[in-house]
Amino acid sequence: MIESTIEEALKRKYPEQVVLAVCISRDGIPNIITLGWAMSTSIQPPMCAISIGHPRYSHKLLLDTGEFALCFPSVEQKDAVIYCGTYSGRDYNKFKETGLLQIPSKYIKPPLIADSVAAFECRVSGTLETGDHTIFAGEILTAYISERKIKRLYNFGEFFSGIPDFNPDNK
Repeated sequence: MIESTIEEALKRKYPEQVVLAVCISRDGIPNIITLGWAMSTSIQPPMCAISIGHPRYSHKLLLDTGEFALCFPSVEQKDAVIYCGTYSGRDYNKFKETGLLQIPSKYIKPPLIADSVAAFECRVSGTLETGDHTIFAGEILTAYISERKIKRLYNFGEFFSGIPDFNPDNK
């Protein structure tokens, strides 16, 4: 092992997951943000966390409303994932621009994204400032899975793709 720059070492961490978080404005307008930093944080109660940069529109929405839907996209949603990570919800309606379909949530105001591999309704229970990002911890209120067998999308650094099916029965 040799010492390296942080940037060079970070290039070698791929593949990593990619997720879509759906937030909502106080006026009821949903926004989708593409994120690479998300994780489970607790089994009891079930919790997860996402990390969002301070200048991002979704950062403001989460501080304002405290709810988000965490959706794991399928390979079929690759173009929408790229779009939602490139353009700001301040300027564009990402559901309209991408053609992603909204599904009403049961416990939160932000909608779910149809055809996600899995999705979770979350309420923010705490935050942690980490330099130029905020980690939002969310209690998972309920969860959903796709009725279809679809492959999950991953970030490979310079491209997005599915991975080999290690669970052929989708169980």
